[in-house]
Amino acid sequence: MIVPVELAAWLVFVVPLVGAVLTPVFARIGGTVRDAMAVLVGFATAFLALDLTASMVLHPEAQDYVLLTWLVAGPYRLDFGVFVDPLSVLLAVIAGGIGSLIILFSIGYMTGRDAEGNLVKDPSLTRYYFFMQLFVGGMILLVMADNLLMTFIGWEVVGMCSYALIGFWHNVTAPSPVADYRTEGEYNAVCGMKAFMVTRVGDIGLLAGILILFMITGTFNYVELQSLAGNASWAAGLGVTLSQLLPVAALLIFAGPIGKSAQFPLHVWLPEAMAGPTTVSALIHAAAMVKAGVYLVARLVPVFIDMTVNVVGVTVFFQTVAWIGAFTAFMAATMALVQDEIKKVLAYSTISQLGYMFTALGAAGLVAESVTAYSAGTFHLLAHAIFKALLFLAAGSVLHAVESKSMRDMGGLWSNMKITAATFTIGALALAGVFPTIGFWSKEMIFDALLEGGQFWLFVLAFVTAILTAFYTFRMVFMTFFGKRSAHVEELEAHGHHIHEAPWSMRIPLIVLATLALGGGLFELVFFGAFSPIGESLIHPFEWSSIHLFAMGPLTLLTVGIWVVGITPAYLIYHRGKGDFSSLRDGPLGRFLKNRWYVNTLYNRVFVGGYLWLSRGLHRRVESALLAFSRTTQEGLDSVSRGWRRTMTGVLNTNVLAMMAGIALFLLVILFL
Repeated sequence: MIVPVELAAWLVFVVPLVGAVLTPVFARIGGTVRDAMAVLVGFATAFLALDLTASMVLHPEAQDYVLLTWLVAGPYRLDFGVFVDPLSVLLAVIAGGIGSLIILFSIGYMTGRDAEGNLVKDPSLTRYYFFMQLFVGGMILLVMADNLLMTFIGWEVVGMCSYALIGFWHNVTAPSPVADYRTEGEYNAVCGMKAFMVTRVGDIGLLAGILILFMITGTFNYVELQSLAGNASWAAGLGVTLSQLLPVAALLIFAGPIGKSAQFPLHVWLPEAMAGPTTVSALIHAAAMVKAGVYLVARLVPVFIDMTVNVVGVTVFFQTVAWIGAFTAFMAATMALVQDEIKKVLAYSTISQLGYMFTALGAAGLVAESVTAYSAGTFHLLAHAIFKALLFLAAGSVLHAVESKSMRDMGGLWSNMKITAATFTIGALALAGVFPTIGFWSKEMIFDALLEGGQFWLFVLAFVTAILTAFYTFRMVFMTFFGKRSAHVEELEAHGHHIHEAPWSMRIPLIVLATLALGGGLFELVFFGAFSPIGESLIHPFEWSSIHLFAMGPLTLLTVGIWVVGITPAYLIYHRGKGDFSSLRDGPLGRFLKNRWYVNTLYNRVFVGGYLWLSRGLHRRVESALLAFSRTTQEGLDSVSRGWRRTMTGVLNTNVLAMMAGIALFLLVILFL
């Protein structure tokens, strides 16, 4: 512990926010200074987060550090403070640590070659580094906040940055990859707007839920919420109406994570998020944005678990979280089976793995082994952050080399990109849950929590999803790095563009993340030792015997079965070329999966098409009638004014005579009335 905890807890998000603000200043000095400062700020943030981790290891008790009173209204007070506990520090390490590696990777990735083969930096790098650092700062603010309103501020900062970064290349004039748009830049801008609009739907529900929860509890502070949740006398004094509103508040709050973490039915924005640079995809999918929803649920699960003891109906929150997570995991895994773009496969994989986390966190309120389920969900969050950042950055290295997103334009890259291929394969092993990678231990814990907790159907859905995950993951590996070279690669090499390994600024993050993914299973022991207060202090005291560290038993045989059933057919079909499944791929099932279960199509027809239909109908029936009425009124007034104009002769005698006649007529009217 080098920096005092009460200072590091603030600096860990203030440093990247200040770095973002100063980025244009550094850019005025020079591009090299700007790039170096972005990397320096990133690693300073990572250092502060790791320093907080050391503090948690030495002193694991949670602590609320209040800086100032934000607002006072009658008996209510809102403080501006940070909450330091293992959960907030864990997310700060993920956002700061992985974010720093992504920014380092950006040095090489955001540099290309012009027509003459000269190295050229992206002309919008100042904007890029500004939003990347703001993204990291907003995410850490979100997780370090000690109350729901501060969390919501960080939540919206992250949403704004995701919009800007997904549509980062909005000015590209190349032909659009989608026929509905003229240029690639126009398509990228629409993708950013789609992410912004869809997540706003969930955010409205989140804000409403936060306000209803405040109305019930009288506080936004997490510590005070936890204290009230376990207070039986407080629950008894709620009354029937407020008791019934509590499950409503919980479900509305969950609407925010559904949007941010791309769960059904608000999952449709995440595949379009691939329009941004691959480094942005890595940050969104691994270190920030989608992890925000998981964090908020993990933060409030202990609160609602305590409330279930005294308030009827809160259990519906856990059932909703678990089943939406399990269904989303399965649905997204089926979509990943038929994707041709490497980033799209990883995007659907992210949706699916987030579903695993929500399944475990939801099960924490449904099973007796609540601490096991809760710890499994949060440990998988850590595992996913490591191996998904690795996969996206390695995919970015491939895209940087072959200049194509389609896996059909790759193949046979192992010989030219050994480090990228090896690290990508390690990430794939972790995603598939293969021993001894970190993904094996985190998934094993989720399966154990569901099965031991009696949630059989949730376990079955999660288990089938794991088989699909192993298949599409190694389909991706074999299509990208093994087999014959594609015609696209051969054409590139024929024109002098030789496939080669990425520069060291891109290789170093890959090696670091691959090492963590390969040996990260050791974090299970550290996690439950240093991070045990996540469950111990926030849920309830528990016996260490309820946690099975490095458990190897009958369930492990089922996990091994996942590798055999999932990886073997991928090897035979996409590496050995056995069997022709084109008829299945092009058949009704293949079209159903390619069209994303037609959910996106349904939304386009109902919300986009429906809005346009309603607008056209209002234009024809209402607006046109109002315009016709306006024109008729205008013509009538014009006729009156033209007739009145004839009386304006300009002759003084005539005008005086007309005025006297008018006065006489007025007097006659008054007389007879």
